[in-house]
This record gives sequence, structure tokens and C-alpha cells, in this order.
Amino acid sequence: MTTRVPEPAEEAPIQFHRPTVKGRGAQLSPGARFERFSREQIDDGWGGADAPDDGVAAGALSGEAAGAAAGEGAAGRVPEAPRPATTVTAQPARSIITRNASPDVPFTQSVNPYYGCEHGCVYCYARPSYAYWGLSPGLDFETRLFAKTNAAELLRAELAKPGYRCETLAIGVNTDAYQPIEREWKITRALLEVCAEFNQPVGLITKSALVERDIDILAPMAARGLAKVYVSVPTFDAETARLIEPRAAAPHRRIAAIRALSAAGIPVGVTIAPVIPVVNDSGMEAALAAAREAGATEAAYIVLRLPHELKDIFRDWLARHMPGKAAHAMSLIRQMRGGEDNDARFGARMKGEGLFAELLAQRFAKACARLGFNERHFDLDSARFCVPAAAVRPARRGGSRGGADGGPQMTLF
Repeated sequence: MTTRVPEPAEEAPIQFHRPTVKGRGAQLSPGARFERFSREQIDDGWGGADAPDDGVAAGALSGEAAGAAAGEGAAGRVPEAPRPATTVTAQPARSIITRNASPDVPFTQSVNPYYGCEHGCVYCYARPSYAYWGLSPGLDFETRLFAKTNAAELLRAELAKPGYRCETLAIGVNTDAYQPIEREWKITRALLEVCAEFNQPVGLITKSALVERDIDILAPMAARGLAKVYVSVPTFDAETARLIEPRAAAPHRRIAAIRALSAAGIPVGVTIAPVIPVVNDSGMEAALAAAREAGATEAAYIVLRLPHELKDIFRDWLARHMPGKAAHAMSLIRQMRGGEDNDARFGARMKGEGLFAELLAQRFAKACARLGFNERHFDLDSARFCVPAAAVRPARRGGSRGGADGGPQMTLF
């Protein structure tokens, strides 16, 4: 159950006050009083009698993918986990684009439509950010969510600035841009509409089948070299997925989303992220085979990271759900992290070090070579970026903004 909160709680990270709205004799009308909200019905692959026993929602797997899926138990029908009550607070942001210079990630700028994530993945490295705001990195992170209601407006203003330099914009990095609350709030869709308007290249990463909803925007962008989607499939085993990602789409629904995106001409990749020793590492090849069968052409993997408070949350989760494997799992994790629970060094934090990390790298490389992954990389086109005429503000001393010839921002390139 999701509760919509028009104003943030007192302990919200940023205070927000709704302006007074007068009318029909009332001194103050609450915002959203006459608005109507609805949540789209999206099949996430877990409930209903129509859930496929073989774990394939759109088209049967064949060959290696089918055998791997059978070995992993495919999806089957796994009872849905109890869903805690979720509160979503409207929280206008002060800025929208986050920039980084990390050598470990393939992008320099990103946008996150939401704070917190309803998927509730136990391994999420973004959980510790809630401790900075005085909230719990545990339950608060997945149930007390904040929606950046002015995200599209801020992005439009940022892209229209004279000094903006166009590079690929990653959407949904810290938290999933297509988590369940996106069905109602549609902030991610609004961001994509702005990017399409400016010919701004975008890269999406998600573990939700809801991305299929926006194919009508993504397909035309992809035809112009402006869009690419990565779907995260850490495991193709439904029981494991339900444990580590309790409110994300079922693995077979993510594979179906890959199929739908690929059929629409959108370049699709798959990420095995994170790889957790003992928990899901044995299913790496199965997930890669299923994704390749569905049309994914690029692949990547990331090993589990346990920064700050996350290490305690994960340890507790292991003790509760996999008591017989907990000691072994933590031992292998520490072997990849120089004897510690986490290693934040660039170059080591994403892949790990040591014998087990080398084994994972070899397995991944051999699987990709056998399946035909990464034979071609789809680079997005930044040269098409152009500020629409409607977004151009006249210069103070006459003329339109842009270069010396008064043209659009293309003169920056």
C-alpha cells in the first residue's frame, strides 16, 4: 500500500511549504485537493494465475538459455512477499544533474528522479545516503520515499543554459527510475520527454518491466542514436530474486522487457549486478544466456559493495535468510576486499581483487564470448543536441543566445 503525502514530514531532508491557494471563500485550499491520481496496472511477474511456470513471459527460450533457466529453477510461482506501507512525499529539488569524475563508471552526469527506492534490494549501495539525512538506511530507505516533483522543469532549465556541455545523461543511478511509484508520479517519463525535446542522449538502468511503458519515447530516440537501456538481472532464479530484491520485477519479466525493447530497435544491455558470493554467483551464466536470447547485446557485471551502514544491514540479512551460508559468503567477500568488508578504491571497488574475483572475471569473459556479447558497443550521439527555440531566452542586449552568429547551442560543439 502506498500513501501519498502532499507535504514532507518534519524530519524530511529538505523542508517544503506549499503556497497559499485561495478560492470560493476558503482562506486556504490544500494543494492537490481537486487533483486525481491513479497508478497504472503493470505486471511485475509475481502475481496472478497467468504467471508462467517456465519463467518466460514473451516467447520460449531455447538452447542454452532454456537449459540454464531450467537449472536455475526459472521463475515459477513464488509467493509474493508482504509489502510494508510506503509513504511518498513531494520534495522539489534544488538542483537536478549530479556530476562525477569517477573512472569506474561510464558516465559523467546523472539524474535521479526519487530519493529512496521501493524495490527494497538488500544490497543497494545507496542506502547509506539516508543516514546522512537522519533517516534509516534500512526500512526508511525503502518505505519513506521522496519524489522530485520539479525534476523535468529543472532539467529543461539546465539543458537550456548557454554553458551546458552535452554528454550522455544517466537516469536512475542511485535509485531505480522505474520503481513502482513511477507508475503514479511519472517523473522519469517527464525527464525523457525533455531529453527527446533537446536531443539529449540518455542511458537508463533498471530492474523494472515498467520501462516498457516508455518505448514510445525511447524508440524514436534510439533511432537517432540517443537512447540505450541496461536491464539489471542479478539472477534468473525467482526464489533468490524474491529474497534479495523483494519488490522488483520478477526475473522473467525483466527478460521480457529486454525482448520488448530490443524488438523496438532500442539497444539493450544486461548487468549482473551485484554478484554476491554464494548467494547468486552460480547463476551468472544462466542470467546472461536468458538476456542474450531475448536480444541483449552488451553485458557487464559488478561485485557486491558494502559501504558504511550497508555492511551491517547485509550481515543481518544473511543471518536471517541464509544462516547456513552467511559465514562462507562473508569470507569470500572479504577475500575480494583485502580482508575488509568493503574496498572503496577506484579500480577495485567494482570488480574486487584476489582469486575469487579473478574466477568471476574469467567466467564472465568466457560466457560473453560464447554468447556473443559486447561484439559491438552502441555509442550515443551527443552531436545532435540542440536547444529548442521555445527554450531559448533572448539575450539582454538583443539577439538570441548561442554563438556569435546567434545560432543555437550547437556552436559549443
